Amino acid sequence: MTTRSSWIRALLIILGAAAAVGAPAPAHAEDTTEMITLNPETLKFMQIPHLPGCASAAILRGDPRTGPAWVLLRLASGCRVPWHWHTANETLLVISGRGTLAMKDGRPLKFVPGAYASLPSHHAHQASCSRACLLFNGADAAFDIHYHARP
Repeated sequence: MTTRSSWIRALLIILGAAAAVGAPAPAHAEDTTEMITLNPETLKFMQIPHLPGCASAAILRGDPRTGPAWVLLRLASGCRVPWHWHTANETLLVISGRGTLAMKDGRPLKFVPGAYASLPSHHAHQASCSRACLLFNGADAAFDIHYHARP
């Protein structure tokens, strides 16, 4: 099995498990009535406005500029996203790579495959990636980012 198909299979298993235990998911995007299938080889990663150039995303469902969305977020080795918060509630699931998610009022989350974080609206956090990171990211409203000094 290829590495790419391994992480897709792991993602599907973890998402199924998360759904089974009632983990939060984005509110309904406009396209939730459509069947969507995506081939990982054809995903188009693009720069994300207002994020460091070492971060890129491929949209899986929804439109992060206007409402709920699910994306694959890629952070290059050495990438650091400074302290920030989002208006939307955010869900992160690590697919591959190594790094850390530091959170205000919470223990840091080590990036290892299968690690999960649910971040409420306005919850300050920062991310750093020591070895190329691929994350599943869900937001229940339009994606915005607000930077500030360490909380």
